[in-house]
Amino acid sequence: MRSTTKLFNGSSENCRAVFICQSCLRSSAGRRGTRRSFLNSAIPKEELAAPPELEATVPFRKLLKDEVKRQKLRGESKKSKHAPANRLLEKWELTVGIEIHAELNTAKKLFSSAATSTNQPPNTHVAHFDAAIPGTQPQFQKETLIPALRAALALNCTIHRKSAFDRKHYFYQDQPAGYQITQYYEPFATSGSVVLYPHDGIAQLDHPSITIPIQQVQMEQDTAKTVHQPPSTHLLDFNRVSHPLVEIITKPVIHHPATAAACVRKIQSLLRAVDACTLGMELGGLRADVNVSVRPRPQLGQETALGQRTEIKNLSSFKAVEGAIIAERDRQIEVLEAGGVIDGETRGWTLGGTQTTKLRGKEGEVDYRYMPDPDIPPLFISHVSLSIIYGIKKPTEEQDLLQHLQMTRLDLPDDLIMSKLASIPYEMSVPDALVLVATEDGDRLEYYMELVAQLQGSLPAEEFTKARAGKLAGNWVLHELGSLLATLDVSWHDQPVKEADLASILVRLIRREITSKTSKQLLAMLFNGDQRPVGKIIQDENLSLRPMSEKEYVSLAQNLIADNGDMVRAITEKNQKGKIMWFVGQMMRQGEEGRVEADKAKKVLEVLMKL
Repeated sequence: MRSTTKLFNGSSENCRAVFICQSCLRSSAGRRGTRRSFLNSAIPKEELAAPPELEATVPFRKLLKDEVKRQKLRGESKKSKHAPANRLLEKWELTVGIEIHAELNTAKKLFSSAATSTNQPPNTHVAHFDAAIPGTQPQFQKETLIPALRAALALNCTIHRKSAFDRKHYFYQDQPAGYQITQYYEPFATSGSVVLYPHDGIAQLDHPSITIPIQQVQMEQDTAKTVHQPPSTHLLDFNRVSHPLVEIITKPVIHHPATAAACVRKIQSLLRAVDACTLGMELGGLRADVNVSVRPRPQLGQETALGQRTEIKNLSSFKAVEGAIIAERDRQIEVLEAGGVIDGETRGWTLGGTQTTKLRGKEGEVDYRYMPDPDIPPLFISHVSLSIIYGIKKPTEEQDLLQHLQMTRLDLPDDLIMSKLASIPYEMSVPDALVLVATEDGDRLEYYMELVAQLQGSLPAEEFTKARAGKLAGNWVLHELGSLLATLDVSWHDQPVKEADLASILVRLIRREITSKTSKQLLAMLFNGDQRPVGKIIQDENLSLRPMSEKEYVSLAQNLIADNGDMVRAITEKNQKGKIMWFVGQMMRQGEEGRVEADKAKKVLEVLMKL
């Protein structure tokens, strides 16, 4: 059957009728009939097995789970599959280099005035140059340079004042001009670095930190989007052609799959932090290619050439990066141990798979016939009026563009996690700070910092410090408010609790005007839409703390101790002191609403149990 490739448009008026093979339809109808008769037959349950032609109808996630179950029944596991190669890791050394393609956050395309688009109808944002109409010329859109420079600065790169564009020649259906415009000979940024720490998820052997050198960062244009329509038709959407990309190339210094995945994750977070890239891997805005090789592990002080590399392309998740590297590492070790030779080639990997698959032989650089693009002049970065770049009508003084971007750069994730949020007034732990920085594109972080500012304005400095109010606020934003979001399946942007209202609750909690239980009750009431001020709710519902006397605490605790002798013996005789919190919870439940304070209840229990 011949293959058909054509442009398509989301409008039904402009879309040609899709070719449908009648033979395939008859075959599909036959399979459906087979499935009905099969399911309705009286075959014993233990003998039921889905016929091969029905496997495609089973959800992919279920297929993965079923395969894991079958492996367990056979006494296999993923770990055992890789065990032979893992035992040889002391003999062989893995080396990985990464190429990351990230879509820049721009309104226009790289070489045409057409708008960038991600979810627009197909072929509705295509300039003549994007479609390679003969006679059209590329026109560099200077606004696209800003996010590219932000990305390079975040990666600690050296920015070159002069760079140039080149043509990379190859023929494929998604490249209408027959070449891609990139920066091969003179990229705009080189010699950068990314530092990875344990909280980034690096391998244990790379602790306490590892620096990954960035070889170069270059601007280039994206290709068309290909939509495969079975059995043999490919539809082309040219909206993506000439979308601005940066390609980030690391040096091959990574030796552990987990560190490679951590590197991609870290670079994505850096690009988002400086607003260079808004869409992550989960939405297709960032893709990674990995170059994998193995070699005999060098002896101390010995220099050994890298092994023959293979490239695994278009990995679209951090899990895919790690899994593909493990699978290809083990394949190469197995081939070399058997006396074979590794071929330079491009390979593919499917999420959930255990092996890479050959796609094509690797082209050498000479095959691309790189040449300077004669239609695009060199790109110079110098002292310019910012109005030229940003399109501001009001004249501005000339200022160095790079200096301006450095001065206006937002905080990077490591600056926040390891410095700002770890210090006073925030005092957050690294794991909590990491979650706060990584979620909701920074919106929850802004909420938290505003909440801390509200607390600082409501509490004297000494009281704020003594209560560790910054850490308390972080726990409430992440855990108490986060729990309500998860339980009620509400997105962060739709949560109704204002910073000032949460601050009002926490101030009363710190000053012991309400109990911990009451404070959580107040938060839930606000979250569920109660519009009354916090003070009004406390007054109307009689939620103010009315302190209990020492005698009342002792009486309540003694009754519980008398009724739960086994639990008391577990605490006093078996040293299971954690169970004392069960008694604290019971005292809070049995006491009058809003009167029992957990810390006082615990102290009374410890005295009575002689702990």
